[in-house]
Amino acid sequence: MLTLAPIGFVRSTRTKMEDNNWDTENIHVELDQAQFSADAFAGLAAFSHVEIVFCLDQVDPAKIETTARHPRNNPDWPRVGIFAQRGKNRPNRIGTTICRIRKIDGLDLYLEGLDAIDGSPVLDIKPWVVEFGPRGAVFQPEWMSELMQGYWGR
Repeated sequence: MLTLAPIGFVRSTRTKMEDNNWDTENIHVELDQAQFSADAFAGLAAFSHVEIVFCLDQVDPAKIETTARHPRNNPDWPRVGIFAQRGKNRPNRIGTTICRIRKIDGLDLYLEGLDAIDGSPVLDIKPWVVEFGPRGAVFQPEWMSELMQGYWGR
């Protein structure tokens, strides 16, 4: 059995799971003061981006997908397995997003581009390191590019 404890929580102006316009939200991660001091963020301001690992805890367990489906139930897009999409109804309800750091204030990490709703448990924060990014050419199917139009809202 695997047990994870949150290191903090998302604080956001978005309280419901919706798919688009994430960049319109004011959002930050608030570290758990019982576990951390502001020293946990020491050196992080030298990075432009972080990767946030969070729990999609408000996804109804009955809606977890384990097989293929049309992304966003759009029949114009192909049926693909849950691991060929980034849908929220994932088996372990884990989300990851690379976000721009706006500022750090004590135990609060202010971000741009985090697609998590208010109250989501944060499991980890990692600095985004170029050398950990994709190596070689990057490609994706056209339907994914269509799906992502409007996702960030910019």
